[in-house]
Amino acid sequence: MHPRSYNDARTIGEHYREYTPVIMNLTEMDDADAKRLVDFAAGLVFGHRGVIEKVTKSVFLLSPPNVKVSAEEKVAAAEASFFNQS
Repeated sequence: MHPRSYNDARTIGEHYREYTPVIMNLTEMDDADAKRLVDFAAGLVFGHRGVIEKVTKSVFLLSPPNVKVSAEEKVAAAEASFFNQS
């Protein structure tokens, strides 16, 4: 997902709540909103016993507890997120 503001937190939460891994690319956000969204995501993941991982400086992977993401998948996700910055 490429959130543009903190208002996109709800959509991220809804996807994650359905046990779907979420890739957050924060490159299109200002620093203050990006920090708020990372804080929100950390709380969301903690509450559901999942994992949040920093893939690149501005890309984070939220993995629900029932999902394991391999190193290769993380690299592919980071590359796809980087190249899809429109």
